[in-house]
Amino acid sequence: MKPIDLVQGTLDLLILKSLALEPMHGWAIAGRIRQLSNDVLLVQQGSLYPALQRLEYQGWIKAKWGVSEQNRRAKYYQLTRAGRRQLDREAAAWERLAAAVTLVVRTV
Repeated sequence: MKPIDLVQGTLDLLILKSLALEPMHGWAIAGRIRQLSNDVLLVQQGSLYPALQRLEYQGWIKAKWGVSEQNRRAKYYQLTRAGRRQLDREAAAWERLAAAVTLVVRTV
């Protein structure tokens, strides 16, 4: 099955959720989303990095430079307190939306 590209609002939620456990660099965030979705959700680099910049600008994540597993310089992103609150709000909104779509799909 071919991976599915993500819409912007969903990507923000998935990035915040990926960072809930530990700081990660961009490539690792994309990999975690793909892995946890059983290779269904594919995050394009052209979507990921603008989303990370937007989330950082909004104060939901913060970044600092570090060294990756491949011994390369990489920017690591971490959830802020405001980001944790936003994650809770976005997760609740997603649950409502998913439940509503499921109702329509199963009834019509």
